[in-house]
Amino acid sequence: MRSRLRAPLLLQLFQLLRPLDVSPAGAQSGDGCGHTVLTPHSGTLTSKNYPGTYPNHTACEWRIQAAEGSSLLLAFGDMDIESSQRCTSSFLLLSSPSDGTSRGPYCGNSNPTPLVINSSSVTIQFNSTTHRSGRGFLLSYATSQHPDLISCLDKGTHYHQEQISVFCPAGCKGVTGDIWGNAKQGYRDTSVLCKAAIHAGVILDELGGQLTLSREKGITLYESAFANGLHSKRGSLSEKRLIFHKACDHALEIAVFNASSSWHEVNAMGQYTPWTAEQAAFSAHGSSWAADPSSGTEWLEIDLGGRKNITGIITKGSSDRYNFYVKSYQVFSSRDGKNWKAYRSSSGQEETVFEGNTDSLQEVSNTFIPPILARYLRIVPRSWNQRIALKVALQGCQVARLKAPRPYVPSAPKEVPILTSIPTDHTPIPGVAINPEKAGSMLLVMLLIGGFVLLSSGLLLLALLCCKKRKTAAELNCSLMKEYAEPDVVQVSPSSQTAPSTFKPALDEGYTLPLVVNHYDVPGKYHEYAEPLPPEPEYATPFTEQALEAAGAAAKNTCVKVVPTTQGRAGSLMSPGILPQYDFPTQQLGETPNSTRGEGSHQASIVYREPQTERTSTPWGDVTTSPEGHCLQLRDFPLAHIYHEPL
Repeated sequence: MRSRLRAPLLLQLFQLLRPLDVSPAGAQSGDGCGHTVLTPHSGTLTSKNYPGTYPNHTACEWRIQAAEGSSLLLAFGDMDIESSQRCTSSFLLLSSPSDGTSRGPYCGNSNPTPLVINSSSVTIQFNSTTHRSGRGFLLSYATSQHPDLISCLDKGTHYHQEQISVFCPAGCKGVTGDIWGNAKQGYRDTSVLCKAAIHAGVILDELGGQLTLSREKGITLYESAFANGLHSKRGSLSEKRLIFHKACDHALEIAVFNASSSWHEVNAMGQYTPWTAEQAAFSAHGSSWAADPSSGTEWLEIDLGGRKNITGIITKGSSDRYNFYVKSYQVFSSRDGKNWKAYRSSSGQEETVFEGNTDSLQEVSNTFIPPILARYLRIVPRSWNQRIALKVALQGCQVARLKAPRPYVPSAPKEVPILTSIPTDHTPIPGVAINPEKAGSMLLVMLLIGGFVLLSSGLLLLALLCCKKRKTAAELNCSLMKEYAEPDVVQVSPSSQTAPSTFKPALDEGYTLPLVVNHYDVPGKYHEYAEPLPPEPEYATPFTEQALEAAGAAAKNTCVKVVPTTQGRAGSLMSPGILPQYDFPTQQLGETPNSTRGEGSHQASIVYREPQTERTSTPWGDVTTSPEGHCLQLRDFPLAHIYHEPL
């Protein structure tokens, strides 16, 4: 109990010895205070030397005051206070003056869970005695309107969702933490979120703010950059990267550059090099704009050609030959080019001086929060290296033209007059004079023209369909003319020297194609011929045990060829023990016989002619024979093997 009372007594002693540092959002006192930013909405505070070891025998007290009626949310980013029994040596104590409640004391190296103080004010006390180690603590706060408050030490690797929405407190810029990358490429996911957001120009360190970012696929290399007073590092490949989205950060087109003066360089060889205001554009090759002489009254003026929302500025030094650059500068804006107003910080109390370049090659970005709404912008250098020299580019967007809503004024209902007759007056159409008497005739003419157009289109479509149908029928007829029907077998007289053939005669023999109307007219009506078969041996299939009655009158005129053999009687139809032999199909007249196929085989292309026949009486009937092959005319005999010529 005595140890608890000892800490407030020490704090009261330090308050008497040290002056009180008061801000609109709170106050701090004591020699143990570290980095501190206190605002009515959020803030950050640390022990002295954080993240190094806090000193012995120090004390500090912070009093935070928010808006009346609001409560406070406290988040511990880090705590490493040397442990002791009941935290009697070094401790952190939270108390609420309004209701007299307290939280703590806290010590050790474990972060307490976020605390909710149901009061608009809180007092934070830190006390240290003799100790060996300990980083101290880091604490952030915000009003209860921001329940997604995070610490200045939270990194992208602490989150797994693709879209992140958090609230960053004010004062994270001065907290130790590394960032890799830049606003164009994105930031390595191991970067601290709030510090990367300040570097990208999404939030202002003095105010903090809400963040909306995404986690996307990482890249191979992250380039370093200097922006908004922060240096980022050059980093290697990472699994994910952090992308901050800004709605108004496009490159603005600059219409005209003006300057207070320009340097005209003449070297030892007498060569002339102008450093005019037009050279201040990033797209201009060679040197930049340079003032002559360099003084605190020099300025560079930019005309955008119209009012724009200006959200950022990028500056660069001279060139490779010289190391000219501006270290710091102020920005003035004007809507008419005559009345100029300096850009001030968010509090509006002091004119803002922006950090410039540290060399002549690297680009440096600064963000305007809130943005500047103006047509003219003037840059006034405050410090420089060797000579004032600048290249400038602006970021922003067009001014959104929004019409102010008109106030709603209820109107009294109007009396509708009762028409007693049909009005004859017509409201005139500008540029068109219409006679009411001719309106009916004009409508009739338009209807007639429309009907004629529709009728013509229908007739044209019908004609196209008929042409297409006729063409299809013609193609079908042409394809049918290529089909050939089997002709009737014609009895050739014995005196004829031409062997019968079922093949189509040559065109030089006077043969013409018959007229074929459709494919149903060919069989039985017109004699046609089939295409010749390929020169391959084909054999007819014998018909056995066929009654003579079934053959009818056609069997009497059938020509049977008998092949002589050594085992049977010459001229016999089918002797016992003798196998039937078959001839090759006949060829057309004029074809040359092919070579023999092998031993014992017949020639494949023998042309058979009908020889002079002799009639011989046999037990089976009258047979007509010839010297080359035995051709029999069967009259009346019981069973016979009849062989038909192949088609």
